[in-house]
Amino acid sequence: MKKSPIDAYASVSKDTMSGRELEAYLLTKAMLALKECQEHWDEPGQFARLDEALQYNMSLWTIFQAELLDNTNPLPQALRQDLLNLSGFIDKRTIDVMSYPDKSKLDALININRNIAEGLEQTVH
Repeated sequence: MKKSPIDAYASVSKDTMSGRELEAYLLTKAMLALKECQEHWDEPGQFARLDEALQYNMSLWTIFQAELLDNTNPLPQALRQDLLNLSGFIDKRTIDVMSYPDKSKLDALININRNIAEGLEQTVH
């Protein structure tokens, strides 16, 4: 059984990974799970793997949403709003893929996670 994003947050030592590094790691993990589903679309067990990957990604973005809505979040308000709008798109796309599975619909989720993870990694290094 794969760990939920919450379990991942709890299990990673704060001493070894910054918050941004952890976010980049979790986004990359979610992106790779979605990409694997896309690449193995026609294989047995695909829909169970797809459901797990989509649920993991949605859980991760739900955590981000909660953090972005927190009034003590240090990000500028405009950036927080942009990220909340993006998370709304992710929610809608996820529900769409769950309702009407199509591997090409995963492209947007994969690309968003990849781009944000890369951006977070650049701010760390």
